[in-house]
Amino acid sequence: MAAQTAESKKGENVVVLDMRHVTLVADYFVIISALNVIQVESIADAIEDALGQAGVRALRRIGGPRAHWIVLDYGGVVVHVFTVEERAYYNLERLWGDAQLIDHKALSYGITMSEPRPHT
Repeated sequence: MAAQTAESKKGENVVVLDMRHVTLVADYFVIISALNVIQVESIADAIEDALGQAGVRALRRIGGPRAHWIVLDYGGVVVHVFTVEERAYYNLERLWGDAQLIDHKALSYGITMSEPRPHT
C-alpha cells in the first residue's frame, strides 16, 4: 500500500526490498525518490494518511518539514522517501544488495500488516 500510494503521488523509482533474510531490522524496505523536499513531505504524508485510514499507524517518523529524507517506521515495513540526490548518496539498494527485489505491482494490496508474515 505504501508503494502504491507513493506512485499515486508521483514518487519515482519505487522499490520494495525483502529484508527478511538480510536483517532483523524490518521485513521489507520501501524506497522512493522525490524530485524535491516538498514532494518528499507530500509523499510521506500521503503514505501515513493511506495506511492510517487502513488502521495502520507508524511507530515513528524521522524527518520533518523540508527534510531530504523521511523514514516511516511501521515495524515490519520501513518506508524511506528520499530526494533523488540523497537516495543516490545513501544508495540503500547497494548497501542491502543481498535483499530480494519484490515486484510490488503484483502484490495484493488487500493484505493487512496485522496478518502473520511468512518466513521461509
